[in-house]
Amino acid sequence: MNGKEVRALQDEEIKIELARLRAKVYELRSETVTEKIKDTSQFGKLKKDIARLLTERRSRSLASAKK
Repeated sequence: MNGKEVRALQDEEIKIELARLRAKVYELRSETVTEKIKDTSQFGKLKKDIARLLTERRSRSLASAKK
C-alpha cells in the first residue's frame, strides 16, 4: 500500500484497514513464536503501512480542526 492508495481511502476504510493490519501483525507475532514464519520482512512492511494510515488519519483530523 502506497501513499496514493492511502489518500484515496475514506475515513471509515482507513479505520477498517488499520484493524485488519494490526490483526495481521498479531498473527505474525504468534507464528513467530511457533517458528512457522519464513519471511520476517513482513513485519516491517506491515508497520510501515500502519504508519502511513495513521499519518493520513492524523493529517485529516488536523485539516478538519483548522476549518
